[in-house]
Amino acid sequence: MNNEIKIAVIGLGYVGLPLARLFSTKYKTIGFDLNKRRIDELMQGNDSTLEVSNDLLQEAINKYGFVCTSVLEEIRDCNFYIVAVPTPVDENNRPDLQPLLKASETVGRVIAKGDIVVYESTVYPGVTEEECLPVVERVSGLRFNTDFFAGYSPERINPGDKLHTVEKIKKVTSGSTDEIADIVDKVYNSVLINGTHKAPSIKVAEASKIIENSQRDVNIAFMNELAKIFNAMGIDTHDVIEAAASKWNFIKLSPGLVGGHCISVDPYYLIQKAQVYGVLPRVMSNARRLNDGMGAYVANQTIKCMNKKGVMVKDAKILILGITFKENCPDIRNTKVVDIYHTLQEYTNNITVYDTWADKQHTKKEYNIEITDTLDKNLKFDAVILAVAHKEFMSLDLKNLVKDNSVIYDVKGILPRNIVDDRL
Repeated sequence: MNNEIKIAVIGLGYVGLPLARLFSTKYKTIGFDLNKRRIDELMQGNDSTLEVSNDLLQEAINKYGFVCTSVLEEIRDCNFYIVAVPTPVDENNRPDLQPLLKASETVGRVIAKGDIVVYESTVYPGVTEEECLPVVERVSGLRFNTDFFAGYSPERINPGDKLHTVEKIKKVTSGSTDEIADIVDKVYNSVLINGTHKAPSIKVAEASKIIENSQRDVNIAFMNELAKIFNAMGIDTHDVIEAAASKWNFIKLSPGLVGGHCISVDPYYLIQKAQVYGVLPRVMSNARRLNDGMGAYVANQTIKCMNKKGVMVKDAKILILGITFKENCPDIRNTKVVDIYHTLQEYTNNITVYDTWADKQHTKKEYNIEITDTLDKNLKFDAVILAVAHKEFMSLDLKNLVKDNSVIYDVKGILPRNIVDDRL
């Protein structure tokens, strides 16, 4: 199989690059991305997403012959195409399939008889067979399941997670025929430590992925709702959770901001598709609304604390610690920290956002927010909000950053209790 399979991974972001790097240790593998700057960066042995270490990337290039390209012709002689492009939503939270359809056109231009295309992007059930493969057929002139074949193996990358890396996770696989399902499963199984789960159909595999993230979204929404209830009652939510977690079957989760490219996006795909079938998914829809409102809630709770302590909110100097959507990761996609920022902006423009992980230019372009990676020790703030639990923040002496009568709000619930005024 090693001599027959030649893999092209289309899309070299948080999902595609780790997967391509891993496959390169076993098969001849080419990474394809339209972003020439990204290709140049990777071929120099540097991954700005930090998902693949420079040592591993350079090993893949120098030892295994891993190549990245933006030239379509260079992937024409591959026979196993993997599509790993994002599936975002638009400003109205409607699924945007354009990246996926464009990638399908790319595959259609190079795919040949007998080849296999596997999709990894998170979608609602039916997208692979009803939306993507017709595009491949139209562009290539080949017939699906006669001339070329397909599979679906949903990504399970957790940005910034160095424990559950791609080679260690168990992956779901599927194929458009029983024979193709076996081939796809064997290819993935050959590089994964914990193996695979072969789903009976592509639609089942698609559905399994979409509910993974929807389940987490609903569970976190429940915790966020509890946080609102207990905060109104003057009870510390984290104390309640610790007490409840002493029961053997309690699932311990924490309230928080739900951003990123998965949990805060993927449920919308299933919500929209469910309505096509006449089903109104109330639990998922309500969870999305609740979680999307937590940034504004945090800002308003901070303002409430400031008012109680007699701190003037208008033109106050406020420090927000972190802007990425999660800790120890440069990913700013769909971060809900921006909602904290914009809510506070209604009262003051003296807001400093401090983050040593996020890219300044990218953040400015994406959100029109200036961030800093250094803190002036002479500055004193009226309020500090710990929004992201970057490891660097744990060693900050917050008492030296605030005035005598200032507010410290802990979104993550990790700071010493004696220094915070409130926490989520």
